Amino acid sequence: MLRWGLLGTSFISETMAAAIASSHGSVITAVSGRAPDRLADFAARHGIAKAYGDQDALLADPQVDVVYVGLPNSLHHDAVIRAAARGKAVVSEKSLTTTMAEAAALADAVRAGNVFFMEGLMYLNHPLIAELGATLRSGRLGRLRAVNGFYAADIWKLVNPQGGGTLFNLGCYPASLLHYVVQTACGPQAFRERTSSGFGNVSPHDGNLCDAVLSVRFANGVLATLQSTDSYGMSHGFTVYGERGQLRFVTNPWLPTPQENVIEILEYGHAPEEIRVSSGYDAFQHQVFVVERCLREGRVEAPRPSPQLADSLEIMELLTEWQAHCLAGAGIAAAG
Repeated sequence: MLRWGLLGTSFISETMAAAIASSHGSVITAVSGRAPDRLADFAARHGIAKAYGDQDALLADPQVDVVYVGLPNSLHHDAVIRAAARGKAVVSEKSLTTTMAEAAALADAVRAGNVFFMEGLMYLNHPLIAELGATLRSGRLGRLRAVNGFYAADIWKLVNPQGGGTLFNLGCYPASLLHYVVQTACGPQAFRERTSSGFGNVSPHDGNLCDAVLSVRFANGVLATLQSTDSYGMSHGFTVYGERGQLRFVTNPWLPTPQENVIEILEYGHAPEEIRVSSGYDAFQHQVFVVERCLREGRVEAPRPSPQLADSLEIMELLTEWQAHCLAGAGIAAAG
């Protein structure tokens, strides 16, 4: 049994706890949290034997094999650094961090500790994304020409104001999927060679970006447009355009379900075709399965399409680039 320790008792830790509990190969042995009553309630509901008020006590527990960091993203780097120093495998929620300086420190610690690490972009572990990759590699769409992605959710009242706004709450999803598409269709170096511009609106409530749009031209001529907002709506969209046809996600690619997830392929001049992917498990459950398999095999990273550390850093670079464009347009300097 893989023994998990959870840092944090937020709603995302609730979701991850349920996913871990659904696997026959994992068990939660410990949880930490700052609020004693909430911590005790969380531990009781999930049948967790050890509840620590101090994170370092959990990290020092020899009965914890892998640490799940469900803390606010502004705290991710510190928690990962301390877990890696203890030799623990780590799954840390998205976004990777909130600045590139934090991301670099996190990466250095993971590499120095030679520990397993995965950013919690859970949807990348679902078979739906493997199906996307197979379609891109098949050549059915022809040479990649353009990508459009959009994610909107009216969640600004619920998010941590230290989290960096919509880009790090929601924009990381279309940004990471764009990264996978370009990497898969055009090669591992193609994503890095780009020019971009962006604009956004700053929330009057917390000073973070609440709406943001990014336009990208990659060196190979592929064009992309991404948009993210946490100030209105509940909507998603992601379409890949090739010279022979296009691929569109009918269902939400970032919240794949255990039941049917639908991709529509339209080869130009032909009727559209639907591809349905059903696995019986959601994205969080698949994330747990991938971690179990990797640790059984002695890996420090999961195979693609799961996010590897270099992928997470490239996604983070795009997010900070996007943020800098938007803040500059609003006359605000970005954080380091």
